[in-house]
Amino acid sequence: METRDWIRDGLRAVADGALAIALSISSLVVLGLFLLALVTTPVLGLGALLLPQVTKLVRLRAGAGRRIAGRWGVPVATPYRPRPPAGGFPGWRPFRWVISDPATWRDLAWLLPGAIVGLVLGLGSLAIPLYGLQGILLIPLWIWLGTGWYGYGVTWPITSVSEGFLSLPQGALILAIGLAAAPYLRRADALFAQLLLGPTRNAELRLRVTQLTVTRADTVDAQAAELRRIERDLHDGAQARLVSLGMTIGLAEEMVDRDPAAARQLLAEAREASSTALVELRHLVRGIHPPVLAERGLDGAVRALALNLRIPTSVDSDLSGRLDTPVESAAYFAIAEALSNATVHSGATFAYVSIKRTDDRLLMEVGDDGHGGADPSRGTGLRGIERRLAAFDGTMTLTSPPDGPTIVTMELPCALSSPRTMLSSGTD
Repeated sequence: METRDWIRDGLRAVADGALAIALSISSLVVLGLFLLALVTTPVLGLGALLLPQVTKLVRLRAGAGRRIAGRWGVPVATPYRPRPPAGGFPGWRPFRWVISDPATWRDLAWLLPGAIVGLVLGLGSLAIPLYGLQGILLIPLWIWLGTGWYGYGVTWPITSVSEGFLSLPQGALILAIGLAAAPYLRRADALFAQLLLGPTRNAELRLRVTQLTVTRADTVDAQAAELRRIERDLHDGAQARLVSLGMTIGLAEEMVDRDPAAARQLLAEAREASSTALVELRHLVRGIHPPVLAERGLDGAVRALALNLRIPTSVDSDLSGRLDTPVESAAYFAIAEALSNATVHSGATFAYVSIKRTDDRLLMEVGDDGHGGADPSRGTGLRGIERRLAAFDGTMTLTSPPDGPTIVTMELPCALSSPRTMLSSGTD
């Protein structure tokens, strides 16, 4: 790691340590409010109305803990059950929703120990670097001003100016140790938060079922839309041309005896119409499953795609075998959509594609040097990529700051095809 990165991470950890101290104090306040709402529950049902509101504060505090843990490489999923629909006695359903959700009690169980651990580790993240700065900046000043006896580090007491200036190398060393240790202290705090704030096994299964339900609905909708597109393209394109082709041939049959020259002209027009219809059908088939993908696999298909783009595009791939056909198709169209965005929307002059396979995961990255600012909510095809990947339990991560660059990182579960599958793919 470069010195600049090491110092930057240390300073960021020190800042997060100061934030952890403030959040630890807020945890105690939130815990007190929750206990107050719980105690007042028997009093005319007041707690039943207050408890859901106070729980929002508890969950906001727990959510902040999860986000901070994620910043230090410890992702913590949100395990809450969905909010029930309105209805029934006012306040009763939200009250029951809060009380019956195990995640509520796990959040509460984390508040007090999380506050203690966060406070201790936060103070550690701050105290060591600050003590190092004290040795570098303050001790020499106090000695020069003649403030009297003092000690620092291993020099106790300081009786002369020369002993006082020994605090400089000690302070620099302690500051370096503090900056190096601060990220580890923050990660330890994140791991402790993951212990209680992470979903249980049952909650993970419930979240997984919910995710699969959503992705299945998105996949069904996407397939229905794709079928409607194919039907529309066939109806408005190839089908219309074939109908016209049949009528032209019929007219030629009627005129072949009376006007052979006109019949030959009609047959020539029919031949041109058949060629046009064939081209449209090829384009339609290519949109469903490109022939180059079946012939050359994902690596060759992406390289062929890159050659046809209007901006220079490099492809780096370490694939050594064929993937399952559905995964290959999803990966190809996801990369194609990302490259289309780079070409059409980003104003880029260069793009790149990286494809790597690690164990049972396919990692894909598409980047460009455009103006950045890509947003999936603005309908640039990124939502379509997310839906396509989600159907295979894949993910997409977008990094696109203003002024660029834009980097789309995609991940798909995958496995190499069996020899039989590879043979059939190559010979169809």
